[in-house]
Amino acid sequence: MKKIEAIIKPFKLEEVKDALAELGIEGMTVTEVKGFGRQKGHTEIYRGSEYTVDFLPKIKIETVLADDLVEKACSAIVKAAKTGKIGDGKIFVSQVDEAIRIRTEDRGEKAV
Repeated sequence: MKKIEAIIKPFKLEEVKDALAELGIEGMTVTEVKGFGRQKGHTEIYRGSEYTVDFLPKIKIETVLADDLVEKACSAIVKAAKTGKIGDGKIFVSQVDEAIRIRTEDRGEKAV
């Protein structure tokens, strides 16, 4: 099993969710986060004063999948989230050793 963490622009969430649903991926956790990469924020003017906004709003999607779905899921996320502009986000894939569904005590891929 693998865990996919995708950091995307907030307005791309529905497109990414729909793209994953087309693959049959239903379970995911979505978190509103703030961060920056090469984008390094931007400056804004508020009441005549200029200030720097270092951390930009982003969305983090987390899902755990069977190994055979990971490549398709990553491709779907890239296709749905890509605007071609700086700040489109990143995808991180990591190994998951165990998953346990609390209600039924199912383990492994059955729990996902």
